Amino acid sequence: MTQHIAVLPGDGIGPEIIEQAVRVLTSLGEDFRIEEQPVGGAAYAASGHPLPPATLDLAKRADAVLFGSVGDWKYDSLERSLRPEQAILGLRKQLGLFANLRPAILYPELANASSLKPEVVAGLDIIIIRELTGDIYFGSPRGMRTAPDGQFAGEREGFDTMRYAESEIRRIAHVGFKTAQKRNRKLCSVDKSNVLETFQFWRDIMTEVGKEYPDVELSHMYVDNAAMQLVRAPKQFDVIVTGNLFGDILSDQASMLTGSIGMLPSASLNESGKGLYEPSHGSAPDIANQDIANPLATILSAAMMLRYSLDKAAQADRIEAAVKTVLGQGLRTADIFEAGTTKVGTTEMGNAVIKALK
Repeated sequence: MTQHIAVLPGDGIGPEIIEQAVRVLTSLGEDFRIEEQPVGGAAYAASGHPLPPATLDLAKRADAVLFGSVGDWKYDSLERSLRPEQAILGLRKQLGLFANLRPAILYPELANASSLKPEVVAGLDIIIIRELTGDIYFGSPRGMRTAPDGQFAGEREGFDTMRYAESEIRRIAHVGFKTAQKRNRKLCSVDKSNVLETFQFWRDIMTEVGKEYPDVELSHMYVDNAAMQLVRAPKQFDVIVTGNLFGDILSDQASMLTGSIGMLPSASLNESGKGLYEPSHGSAPDIANQDIANPLATILSAAMMLRYSLDKAAQADRIEAAVKTVLGQGLRTADIFEAGTTKVGTTEMGNAVIKALK
């Protein structure tokens, strides 16, 4: 059966890294129908909106979405609703992508590329599950106004609302516990319940759901302590579940444990298992079109797509093994290069992964 993949390259290095991931996918010999549409700044330049109807329609029709990256400094002066980053927020909302899975795995070959000592991170294999459609990013009211009362009455102020509905917390909790059951049966829920009512509620619901999974050890940790522990002793974690804001920060922090954010894939899933797959890094317009960007996070995101949305775990394993082989051969893009290894460009890294697959 033909499986339909929507490819949205986006901005900056997005088209370059997506090109390599698509080449890897097509080299597998599977029956994929790959259809492409612009998104982000590229879509705004073409049609005046970062998420035009044709792009959204394709994303809805496809079995899975492979996404590059969005954002470019030249669009920073646009009103917020037209900025490239609104495209990914719109896709999350329109597709119901509430669960973001970000594995942080340190390949042994990259132990020296990590920002921490090898003995601290050797063998690291954790996954951060971030709730993606609630929290302060989507809560209302929000905006800018003249403060009507209080200590700063009459001054201009900006405000956002942090909020979570019970159903939102329960569904991300179930994703976390089910993931933990497939791994080492340990789940750490990260919150700020000592200060925020929203996250006292979060902790209460996580505790309730935890009773349905007696085989999983549930722990709780404040987000500031979790940030510290990720750099002090990251291997104490296995599965971390947290809210949208905290997950945004902690997952990027965890990426540096692996040597480079260029190594970190991600999956954003809805309740039916359909997903959007993208590297965790940004569009990096300063290095676009120079053939130096690391495509491995995008290639590994394609592997996650095969595993979680397209039911092709064996092919996902093949891609992940090929990436490991290439790293074992000493090939490195600039972000993970070190003495004694061979520096290669974006296309050459893609070529090496395809060769390892064969």
